[in-house]
Amino acid sequence: MSYRRTIKLVCGFAGGSAVLVVAAAAAESRGYFGDTQGERSGQWSRFNILQAAQPATWSTGNHTVASTGHAWDFNWDKRDPSPLFTNGKKKENTSEDPSSEQENGKPKATRNILFIRHSQYNLSGSGDHERILTPLGREQAEFTGQRLAALGLKYDIMVYSTMARATETANIISKYLPGVELVSCDLLREGAPIEPVPPVNHWKPDAVQYHEDGARIEAAFRRYIHRADPKQKEDSYEIIVCHANVIRYFVCRALQFPPEGWLRMGLNNGSITWLTVRPSGRVALRTLGDSGFMPPDKLTRT
Repeated sequence: MSYRRTIKLVCGFAGGSAVLVVAAAAAESRGYFGDTQGERSGQWSRFNILQAAQPATWSTGNHTVASTGHAWDFNWDKRDPSPLFTNGKKKENTSEDPSSEQENGKPKATRNILFIRHSQYNLSGSGDHERILTPLGREQAEFTGQRLAALGLKYDIMVYSTMARATETANIISKYLPGVELVSCDLLREGAPIEPVPPVNHWKPDAVQYHEDGARIEAAFRRYIHRADPKQKEDSYEIIVCHANVIRYFVCRALQFPPEGWLRMGLNNGSITWLTVRPSGRVALRTLGDSGFMPPDKLTRT
């Protein structure tokens, strides 16, 4: 087999991998293919190199690569309708046609959830009531409010953590979104959702804090992150003003990433993280910690 033909085969199997092409060329020039030396090397035969170029599930006419992770769970929020079962038990005396009942129970709208991290606050406060926004933090909240208004979306509600810094951030933002309902929620307070992997040295809560905060934050996730109700006809846009740990944990859970990886992400103060939840159960992350609407000298992460 000629050098040129060998390269074409390698490129065809490996998608043009430069490393494999170089390896093939080196083997050809040194006679490992047997064209110049008259014999084949068992270790570096054409078959060995072409076999190495094949994906794990390669087959003729199909270059599909098998997933190395877990399959996506479409019923992660337990809202996938079933015509015959409710809460794991078979329905009795079903009057409606099963297919019609299932269709009526399917979500039809997309939920857009925009998470806002609170603005910069006074870290030296002795308690939550003293950990209010700094002058820069209030300015950051103004920028965030302006940005949300400029998006031109029809917001349905703004839910916020009851901690002082999140409450103040939400109140400033609300000035730019007149008519949007404000609702407070204790479940969204900052905390330690789950022990991070890999661990960090500068932040080590007690095990009991993970136990208590984790249950609360998980409860918040289940309350707010799910598919639309089947009765919802139009796409919705909801704002949740809370904290970095909560947002990062929510993102990992919603995308079905390992939740213990939440601390690998960073969020600026006043930033916007945008999740969409489709009727099918698919979840997409549109933005993570977007703060490009603020001047560079106004950016902080505290």
